[in-house]
Amino acid sequence: MILILIGAPGSGKGTQAKYLKERYKITHLSTGDMLRENVGNATKLGKKANEYMQRGELVPDKLIIDMIAKRTLKEDCKNGFLLDGFPRSLPQAKALDEMLGKKELELDAVINLIVPEEELVRRLLGRGRADDNEETIRNRLKVFNEQTSPVLDYYRKQNNVKEINGTGAIPKIREQIIKSLA
Repeated sequence: MILILIGAPGSGKGTQAKYLKERYKITHLSTGDMLRENVGNATKLGKKANEYMQRGELVPDKLIIDMIAKRTLKEDCKNGFLLDGFPRSLPQAKALDEMLGKKELELDAVINLIVPEEELVRRLLGRGRADDNEETIRNRLKVFNEQTSPVLDYYRKQNNVKEINGTGAIPKIREQIIKSLA
């Protein structure tokens, strides 16, 4: 199974991804985690990516696409994977389709977690990460909405998007996701 989990920063993607990974026995690929790992280890990619992340901007498509392409070749992705934070732009979505096509794989679904902006800001300020101040958060949400809107439209045209209300109790949100994939 190959899934994409889309949602603004703070929408609960990571929480739901952990459950979906276990339920479907697939690998969770979080671009945010992968980027933070590269930044923390001061890799070449991490240093480049950190410049963008500190400004609340998206890391350029080429860096992200290369990172994902290499990662999906690993053994643990053979049974499928859940992409969290990718694709975030139309070029990334098209690159993913091309990547899957070369491997004769298909995307099963795009899960879109919808959460109102004020709730997202509240959640993100509560996380206490160094890059989570209100100005940076609002910029990240603005960039997310501008960049991701065309991606969702692209997948809606393929009838792949499952719209999920991302507010409320975690088990209820999880239940909505499972029903949408049945």
